[in-house]
Amino acid sequence: MTRPLLILALLTLAACGVDGPPQKPGTDEPGISIGGQAKFGVSGTL
Repeated sequence: MTRPLLILALLTLAACGVDGPPQKPGTDEPGISIGGQAKFGVSGTL
């Protein structure tokens, strides 16, 4: 039980800062941006 907890702790620490150094709030331009993709339908073969 100790080994899985140790592995989980190491993976959690390894993920810190994975997206780069911290940035100050407000460095992005102000505004609202919405984006995405949606699909709807039925597919299959007979």
